[in-house]
Amino acid sequence: MAEEAKLQVALDLMQLDRAVQIARESVEGGVDWLEAGTPLIKSEGMDSVRALKKEFAGQRIVADMKTMDTGAFEVEIASKAGSDIIVIMAQADDTTILESVKAARRYGSEIMADLIGVEDPVRRANEVEELGVDYLCVHVSIDEQMIAKGPLETLRSVCEVVKVPVAVAGGLNSETAAEAVKAGASVVIVGGAIIKAAKVKEATEAIKEALRTQKIVKTDLYRKYGEEDLREAFEKVSTSNIADAMQRRGPMEGIVPRITHGTKMVGRAVTVKTVDGDWAKPVEAIDVAQEGEVIVIDAGGGKVALWGELASWSSKMKDVAGVVIDGSARDIDETIEMGFPLFSRHISPRAGEPKGHGEINCEVSCGGRMVSPGDWIIGDETGVVVVPKRGSVEIANRALDVLERENRIREEIRRGSTLSQVLDLKKWEKVG
Repeated sequence: MAEEAKLQVALDLMQLDRAVQIARESVEGGVDWLEAGTPLIKSEGMDSVRALKKEFAGQRIVADMKTMDTGAFEVEIASKAGSDIIVIMAQADDTTILESVKAARRYGSEIMADLIGVEDPVRRANEVEELGVDYLCVHVSIDEQMIAKGPLETLRSVCEVVKVPVAVAGGLNSETAAEAVKAGASVVIVGGAIIKAAKVKEATEAIKEALRTQKIVKTDLYRKYGEEDLREAFEKVSTSNIADAMQRRGPMEGIVPRITHGTKMVGRAVTVKTVDGDWAKPVEAIDVAQEGEVIVIDAGGGKVALWGELASWSSKMKDVAGVVIDGSARDIDETIEMGFPLFSRHISPRAGEPKGHGEINCEVSCGGRMVSPGDWIIGDETGVVVVPKRGSVEIANRALDVLERENRIREEIRRGSTLSQVLDLKKWEKVG
């Protein structure tokens, strides 16, 4: 019977205290190897490796150095700090890899060569194996994961041609860990699905069960979404999560929610360009809009209402997802009562007239953001954000990553810490 695959947790955090606590909980859950992730090493240096080795003497400690140069020197540093396995880059020059291997033999450690970013991973895997590395790692970067790229296809190809154990990393969770083992992985490296979990021990146990049984263990988190699942992804996150994922570029300014608590709006944009008080094109856009779409109206910030109760009822009956108006709306009480999501810059009881100026499904400006037909519009009690259709898969996955990381921080606060303590703000404040 083949040996059960090892579970390695990638402690890709900024703060050492948090990393050690998560390591404790993951060890309780049955993790086999502890990795001082590259962000942790860059943030805390070799003290991160020393701390892990000191507290977890029974675990193998992996230092993800991502070494590209001075191989022997960096392997010596990591080995003396307590690393059992040092990760170097398969893209490094052969001489760097050879020197790393020699140093590892001298200091009693092992070398894992990471194939991340290699143009031909199968060919390079063969070459690096001949140089004497102890492990290979098929690795899809976090940034690639955000566009829904996974490692399993490459993993299968590499495992077919090499004899050394192969590790795999790249957005794996309890649903995909079993597939990684079936594809040939001897070591399954999991980061977010463990370190972002509120209950790390339970999350680790679920992945260990998947490795042991080679069956899918369902999870609602830590998965990556493709184009066909974007609505589901955006429904899971808040506008604040999305704004963080977009580095604060997506929110509309001055557009106010006219909704009840808990109301959420998600849909692709049907755009309308009109003038102040001219409600002809906005109402005609209801006929154009499909189920689940959002009508976005550019009225130049005008203060004469071009949307009211009857337009909201007409939209609701067509299952339009909501309306966003850079202008004015009225009948807010009736619209809220019927549960139709409405966001506007102004409210006014004074209605305009249907003159017919403007255009439907053209590029518009709403809340200071350019909106094109088909862009994703998400609204909640905090406001409205625009996610351009190009790049929307990446933004959705990054927003989910923000949500998941906040879940762990929230759990640490619940246990008695504070936000500044969790993030160690005083240490990381910008000085000068």
